[in-house]
Amino acid sequence: MAIAASEIQNLIQAALPDAVIEITDLAGDGDHYAVHVTSTLFASKSRVQQHQLVYEALGGRVGGQLHALSVRTSVPPSTV
Repeated sequence: MAIAASEIQNLIQAALPDAVIEITDLAGDGDHYAVHVTSTLFASKSRVQQHQLVYEALGGRVGGQLHALSVRTSVPPSTV
C-alpha cells in the first residue's frame, strides 16, 4: 500500500509546525521516499532524537504503508 508525498508532508507538518520539508519519491512508486526536514525544534536535540521526531510524526507508517524512508534533518542557520 503506497502513501502520497502530500500525506507525508501533512503528518510531519502537523507534528513540527515550523518545519520546512523536502520530499523526493525515490522509486516513483509511493513506497520509497527521502525527506529533508529543517526545524527549530531540532536545535537542542541529537541527530537520533531529530530522526525519532520525524518517525513519530509518521505514526508507525514506516515499514508498513511506507516501505522505505531516508531521513535527513537540520536546524535553520539562524538557530545554530
